[in-house]
Amino acid sequence: MFKKFRFLGLAAALVLAITLVACGGGDSEDDSGESADDGSNGNGGEASGDAIELGETELTVPYVAWAGALVRTPLLQIALEEAGYNVEATQVDAGPMWTSVADGSADFMTASWLPATHQNYWDEYQEDVEVIGEFVAQAPLGLTVPSYMDVESIEDLKGNEELGEAVDWTITGIDPGAGVMASTEEAIENYGLENWELQESSEGAMLSELQSKIDDEEPILVPGWKPHWKFAELDLKMLEDPDEIYGGEGDRIEAVANPEFEENSPGAFEVVQRFTDDYNEEMENELLVAVNDGASEEEAAQQFLDDNPDLLEKWTEGIGE
Repeated sequence: MFKKFRFLGLAAALVLAITLVACGGGDSEDDSGESADDGSNGNGGEASGDAIELGETELTVPYVAWAGALVRTPLLQIALEEAGYNVEATQVDAGPMWTSVADGSADFMTASWLPATHQNYWDEYQEDVEVIGEFVAQAPLGLTVPSYMDVESIEDLKGNEELGEAVDWTITGIDPGAGVMASTEEAIENYGLENWELQESSEGAMLSELQSKIDDEEPILVPGWKPHWKFAELDLKMLEDPDEIYGGEGDRIEAVANPEFEENSPGAFEVVQRFTDDYNEEMENELLVAVNDGASEEEAAQQFLDDNPDLLEKWTEGIGE
């Protein structure tokens, strides 16, 4: 009988001890930091419950056929697709790019140039769009010539018969919807260049003509902007612009989105913001030079990410997991 009661007493003591340990465990966790239901996975990272949801996974991204947009768009597209999105990147003119983002038929754009180059679009659509990130902080624009030409300022073009006749009084331009074309038209009027005409073409045609003229050391005038591979590969200079028609020190190149983008696709919104936090002029120049050396824009983007896998991981971590 004694042995039986002793056994029961030991059993009761054991149960009591277990109960006390279970109840007292909370004090131990409070002393050490966070409790198990605080969202932590116990290893210093965030639990899967803290992942950012994908939301709508079909994205439309318009971009213009300018060198910078041509390289940064596929880079961002790869990052978004790695995170779980299907991205339709569509090449358009500047006007449709702004219109489609403002009316919601597109999610965001990769080539807003403000405050100067796209000022007219901003005036029209600023209530229907929002800036969500900056690709390049300072992107100067200006009338550009080979460095061997004996002109330093836009003012030097007025009444310059020798130069005017040598280039048939023509400034070789790009696509007519580009903001830099509008600025050049304004410069022609502002500086009294009545004899000069701005020729519409495309960036590719302009660059081909520029390279041809430089090969023969002949004069040519084109609208230029940085970052662009032509300034790394060719000996060029921007003409002084005393009246700052082209915006002075330069525009910001930004990602601009429809206001519903963050709510509709929160994960994509986060990827774009992370991307713009890291992206800079040096990164863009690396991509531009790779393309000029013969790679396609998609190949240049993929090679960059192969060489920098930590960036891709950083941009997509915790998205939709």
